[in-house]
This record gives sequence, C-alpha cells and structure tokens, in this order.
Amino acid sequence: MAIPKKFTTEGNWRHPGGKLLRAGPETLTEAELLAVLISSGTPQKSAEQIASELINKFQSFRGMADQDVKELMKIKGVGQVKLCRIAAAFEIARRIVNQVVEEIQRDHPPSEDNL
Repeated sequence: MAIPKKFTTEGNWRHPGGKLLRAGPETLTEAELLAVLISSGTPQKSAEQIASELINKFQSFRGMADQDVKELMKIKGVGQVKLCRIAAAFEIARRIVNQVVEEIQRDHPPSEDNL
C-alpha cells in the first residue's frame, strides 16, 4: 500500500505509526505492525511491548490466529478492545486470502490433464 506524500511526516515518532508513514508498512516488523493495530498500551506496558509479547509467545501472526481468544487475553494489556481489533484484522486477512484463491481458481481452472 502506498502512503500518499501528504501523509508523510517528518520528526521523531514514538509509535510505529510514524515509521509506517515515513517508510511504508512493508518496513515494519510483525511486532510494530501489531502495535499500530492495537494502538495504545497500558500504564505498565507500551503497545510495542504488548505486541512483542504476543509475537514472542505465539511465534507469528499465524500462531496467534490459531489461538483461542482466551489465550490471547492471558497477555497483560490485551483486553476486549485490543482483542476485537486483532480478531478483525485476522478476519480481513482471511477474506483477502479467500478472494485471491477464488480468483486464481476462476482464472486458472483445473485442466483435464491435471485431473
């Protein structure tokens, strides 16, 4: 996704959202992307710390997506709002994957040679 030039800002950002605007989403680590998604931390932990803990515990986005919501909420700082944001992002990703698979199947139907 290209970030319009008018959104690019200078200066030191303390949240990964600034890095996203300056350098693009592809430059962020998984923990930084997740921190942007969950937005804010708690008085004890920053959004980046919560995101890093989630990624470290479950190893990847896929590892997180395979968990029951109760497992995600065991991480201090992950409440209902953050959980809803994470679940919505995973559902969006799932739908994108399904659309891509459907397009590939539609554009490249199996031939009789492959049956």
